[in-house]
Amino acid sequence: MMMFYSFNFLLMVVFAIFFYRAGEFEGSPGLLWAALSVAISFLIWQWLRWGLLAMVLGQIGLFVAIGVFRVIRKS
Repeated sequence: MMMFYSFNFLLMVVFAIFFYRAGEFEGSPGLLWAALSVAISFLIWQWLRWGLLAMVLGQIGLFVAIGVFRVIRKS
């Protein structure tokens, strides 16, 4: 229960909202983007037990990966 009161959980929710809104803005499935964000955050936070910097870098990596995927798919 204490995990819901941590800064990592709050950051995971903020990133999920950001990716949902970005997906909707781009006309893509925002829910899929948010789910990927939550999966990456949860993997880094709970399974790998890495810190806050790793979580932020994971989200930046997801953002870059989505951008690269969209560029390759459009061409």
